Amino acid sequence: MTIQCPKCHSKSIDTQDYAKKVGGTIGTVAGAASGMAGALSGAEVGLIAGTVLDPGDSVLGVIACAVLGGLLGGVAGCTMGAKLGEVVDSNILDNCRCLSCGYRFSPQSI
Repeated sequence: MTIQCPKCHSKSIDTQDYAKKVGGTIGTVAGAASGMAGALSGAEVGLIAGTVLDPGDSVLGVIACAVLGGLLGGVAGCTMGAKLGEVVDSNILDNCRCLSCGYRFSPQSI
C-alpha cells in the first residue's frame, strides 16, 4: 500500500522514524550494559574455578565473557528498542512528512 498525503494527495512521502532511532540507541546501550554485567557476574564464578585449575587463562576468559556479553546484549537491546520505536512512530507520532506540501501526519490517521 502506497501512503498518500491526506492534504495534497502526493505520493512523495518521507518517514522520520525518530522513535525507532532513539529506541534503538537506548536499547543498544542498556542491552550492552546489562549483557556485560550478566557476563561479568557469571565470569566471577569461572574466574574462581579457573584460578584453581589454570591461573593463566582465567583473566582472558573474564574479558572475553564481558565483551561477548556486551555484544549480544547490545544486539538484543537494539532490536527490542527499534521494534518499540516502530510502534510509537506508527501509532503515536506524526511520522510521515509530505515532500510536496510539508504536511506531517500519522499513517494511522489516513
